[in-house]
Amino acid sequence: MFILVYLLIFVLGLSVGSFMNVCIYRIPKGESVVTPPSHCTACGKRLKPMDLIPVFSYIFNKGKCKYCGDKISIRYPAVELLTGIVFLLLFRRYELDIYFIFAAYIMSILIAVFFIDIDHKIIPDGLVLAGIAGGFLLFIYNIFFPVDIFISRAWWNPLVGAVTGSGFLFAAALAGSIIYKSDEALGMGDVKIFIPIGMFLGWRVCIVALILAILAGGIYSIAVLVLRIKKKKDIIPFGPFIVIAAFTALMAGKELYLWYTGMYVFGL
Repeated sequence: MFILVYLLIFVLGLSVGSFMNVCIYRIPKGESVVTPPSHCTACGKRLKPMDLIPVFSYIFNKGKCKYCGDKISIRYPAVELLTGIVFLLLFRRYELDIYFIFAAYIMSILIAVFFIDIDHKIIPDGLVLAGIAGGFLLFIYNIFFPVDIFISRAWWNPLVGAVTGSGFLFAAALAGSIIYKSDEALGMGDVKIFIPIGMFLGWRVCIVALILAILAGGIYSIAVLVLRIKKKKDIIPFGPFIVIAAFTALMAGKELYLWYTGMYVFGL
């Protein structure tokens, strides 16, 4: 029975991942994610339901459009598989707790953020607003049914979380623009996406995500500069590190926070 539930969660993740592919492709171009229906980007042929089965359609058609033969990027099934795996891991963490739905929702948005920021160096406001909308629902839910990841039962946790990470990054962006006399020190999209992340994590776990994102981004930046893969003037998107940090926080942020604060309290 439990295997069937996991299978259903994985299939749900694959399906959501398929929709995220649409978002990743269309949102940066300013196109609707609803209309027109899914079609081949090369020949424009409208895809049939059998052409839209996540992962399997790609395999059956050997990575090509069956109408024009144009090659389909491996990213499409990769995003679907990634989303399916993320859903499985989140379900493993939260099981039948309703917070699983909230966690899966914000991670779906963040997966789109991950790839859009890599491709276009932007984090669309539409995705931020979608995250905030979900965060507001979680805020309402938390008033009546306190959420475990927030650690405390305070109703205002999501609100304080919304300004914790984003407030710090805004201050960092402001300082960077003054010191380096450039608006490219840190993108405002990075600042804004931490608003919904903080709402879903609460201020305590949001701090964990912020620290993890800064550490991961810093280590990567130093590594690519030392190895001369990137130059100092090259823009390195911070969004992917925020997404990885947020997922880590969803999976183990509460435990990391309690572990660290416990060490501090006991003087370890």
